[in-house]
Amino acid sequence: MDWKEVLRQCLATPNTQLKDEEMDLFTKYYSEWKGGRKNTNEFYKTIPRFYYRLPAKDEVLLQKLREESRAVFLQRKSRELLDNEELQNLWFFKVQQFFTAKVFAKLLHTDSYGRISIMQFFNYVMRKVWLHQTRIGLSLYNVAGQGYLRESDLENYILELIPTLPQLDGLEKSFYSFYVCTAVRKFFFFLDPLRTGKIKIQDILACSFLDDLLELRDEDLSKESQETKWFSAPSALRVYGQYLNLDKDHNGMLSKEELSRYGTATMTNVFLDRVFQECLTYDREMDYKTYLDFVLALENRKEPAALQYIFKLLDIENKGYLNVFSLNYFFRAIQELMKIHGQDPVSFQDVKDEIFDMVKQKDPLKISLQDLINSNQGDTVTTILIDLNGFWTYENREALIANDSENSADFDDT
Repeated sequence: MDWKEVLRQCLATPNTQLKDEEMDLFTKYYSEWKGGRKNTNEFYKTIPRFYYRLPAKDEVLLQKLREESRAVFLQRKSRELLDNEELQNLWFFKVQQFFTAKVFAKLLHTDSYGRISIMQFFNYVMRKVWLHQTRIGLSLYNVAGQGYLRESDLENYILELIPTLPQLDGLEKSFYSFYVCTAVRKFFFFLDPLRTGKIKIQDILACSFLDDLLELRDEDLSKESQETKWFSAPSALRVYGQYLNLDKDHNGMLSKEELSRYGTATMTNVFLDRVFQECLTYDREMDYKTYLDFVLALENRKEPAALQYIFKLLDIENKGYLNVFSLNYFFRAIQELMKIHGQDPVSFQDVKDEIFDMVKQKDPLKISLQDLINSNQGDTVTTILIDLNGFWTYENREALIANDSENSADFDDT
């Protein structure tokens, strides 16, 4: 009997009888399908069922059940897929922005066939996505909602970031506030040159500082590379440790005399006087935040922000340029230190001519900040004027280079 005949008989049967037969059939087939027949051998009960027989041709209800179950399963899977509209939205809103001629031209470099590598494109997309995610993260701390972060906003951001940076796991919680202060000062020293007390979020994303900070997520970062990173734990502890060592009276502040022992202890008194005249102090003493600006300026003398800091100290007449008078004013202090250390003072005229030759300023008698930056000699010029050890190194540079060459040759011979 085929299924058509079965169907006709079912339709000819009264409803009540049909329902009873359907229920009996459903119970019978469902029990068999689910393995309801018990096996007398208890051993087989421990084996998971791995075979389900297909319904026979005359098992109409079971076939229907299987078809319906399969249809429901496939419909559920189908709903999990993106439809055409969603795919178009994905293209327009997520992907299309990356597949442009502008992006292609930006990534195209030296390939002779005019191609870009998949990895190069992938890294570009990853970087873009990271920038958007980071911008959103920073914007959560933008209390004013105007695209800026105040000092307190950035402090809160970095404080909450610390637990996510494995390289800072060893920091004591009591040091967190000093670490945050140390990290935040670098952002504000370089990105807020006018000292407005706020930084554009765009500027934070455009510079490399946030990359350097988030690099501390790398658990395999070597100790050697951390030593040179301002945001690393060793660097922060070094800077704070220096501050504590300079603070001889342990009052938490630095006097001019205490600061004079910074580095090689060969900075001139004239320069230190200017530091305490121009920088924020409390009863003629410097706090840790002001000290951080001082350190950042001296450790990064090639950077425009650092040169701006030092230039302001050298511009004693507040004219916006350095002239022969201001150069002589600072170099006289170098000459005095040379005498104290038993060295023959170098002629100011010679030093002045060398400085002018290095800077090549537009006005033959005036050096502006921009002249100093454009010359790429700003670090050398400022060092000559404020630090005896720096001047001595510059004055004896040829002998030092020759000595290094000899030492290298001796090492190669061995």
